[in-house]
Amino acid sequence: MAELDIPGFLLWYFGFLFSITLHEAAHAWAALRGGDPTAYLGGQVTMNPLPHIRREPLGTVLVPLVTFFSRGWMMGWASAPYDSLWAGRYPRRAAAMAAAGPAANLIIAAAVFLLLKLLLQAGIVAVPWPPSFTRLVVPATPGGPPWVDGACQLASILLNLNLIFVCFNLLPVPPMDGYGIVSGLLRERFGGIFRLVEANPMVALLGLFAAWTIFPWIFFPILRRVIRLLYVGVPI
Repeated sequence: MAELDIPGFLLWYFGFLFSITLHEAAHAWAALRGGDPTAYLGGQVTMNPLPHIRREPLGTVLVPLVTFFSRGWMMGWASAPYDSLWAGRYPRRAAAMAAAGPAANLIIAAAVFLLLKLLLQAGIVAVPWPPSFTRLVVPATPGGPPWVDGACQLASILLNLNLIFVCFNLLPVPPMDGYGIVSGLLRERFGGIFRLVEANPMVALLGLFAAWTIFPWIFFPILRRVIRLLYVGVPI
């Protein structure tokens, strides 16, 4: 069992809650723009995490807490409601709604990547050896204020966690966002197949199992590539 690392938990939880709140707020905003106010009326077009926590307390509070203190890393989930009749009537708008969540996480990951790249090239932060999930960079000058080291950890968590959200959610199996994108784009041509898949509640469970199985084969090569790009031109 992981040590009772309260500072580490706070860094992880801030990164997790920020990332998942932006993900769901992006879904809700895209649905509103597409004509479905369901999530907006539920108060979820917001960066305030409280409406998202109230909707999914298990996935946003309990599971992150348990996984961190039992495994040393954090997982969880949230959700934004939408009108299934609207999604059926406007499948391409529904596909845009599904894509908005991973797109928000990709923006966070890209912004953090660029920030860390600039800080590395400026010599403000340095490459640790070996790097880890929470230690992609460290302060270039040891013995500085503790908040600098905490900021390096938080940036590392944000980059890696949002890469996970992008890769995992874009898998094209139900109930992932990737399936929502594919079904929205192809529903006009293959609507009968998608309706048949969605009518079976076991499909979502099988999809989650498949996503969890496939995910490492997709994520870790991407992560290694991103880290190599981050360190290009930086003395190690």
